[in-house]
Amino acid sequence: MKWTIYFLLLLCITSCSDSKSKKNTQITPVSYIKEAPTLDGRPIENYWNLLEWQPIDQNWIGGPFDHGDYNGKYKMAWNEDGLYILLEIVDDTLLEQTEDPLKLWWNDDCVIVYVDEDNSGGQHRFNHNAFTYHVALDGNVVDLGVNEKPTLYNDHVISKHQTEGNTTYWEMHVKVYPSIFNDKPTVKPVVLSEGKRIGFAIAYADNDNSKKRENLIGSVFVPGENKNAGWIDANVFGTLELLK
Repeated sequence: MKWTIYFLLLLCITSCSDSKSKKNTQITPVSYIKEAPTLDGRPIENYWNLLEWQPIDQNWIGGPFDHGDYNGKYKMAWNEDGLYILLEIVDDTLLEQTEDPLKLWWNDDCVIVYVDEDNSGGQHRFNHNAFTYHVALDGNVVDLGVNEKPTLYNDHVISKHQTEGNTTYWEMHVKVYPSIFNDKPTVKPVVLSEGKRIGFAIAYADNDNSKKRENLIGSVFVPGENKNAGWIDANVFGTLELLK
């Protein structure tokens, strides 16, 4: 009887530990391209037509939204130099109210790219175990640095967008940096290869005309009450699998 109780207790502890460390199981295959797209917000390269759209439809912050106000999706490709992302965002109001890119950057309309190079999960608030890149309408890219202050990472994510009516097309090149990155230029981005798995999510912050963002809509389902966990916890990211 004593050994039975011990075994059940050990099983419970193991299960609880696994549940805390379990990663999001959403896996997205990503196709290889030889030539990088021209980053101009105009997806005229033929290979974009061959790739499947993925939805950005999980409401992480805010109340219900109308698809006339917001609708979003993305496509991805890769080569040795990094990830390439095409987004189609339907948004009837594009708002950029804060001139200083290092102040209140999360309240303007922006795309947020979450990257975990080794797909290890874990906390990353003031380290680069993973990144949360806020890509603003003016092209500035903000995340928290190892000094615990907002920092520009404009050389990590290069983006261009074009708006026609209520639809904005974004094209992005995301360089993938390792967890040892310490905000020093001596640490270079990794060279991507077939079979690599990368933790990843993408989201859109929507603000029509408020002091604070009204919605944050993401690409992966996040269980529990705190849907906006990705900015500090890479365990909720999905996984990219690089294929050729």
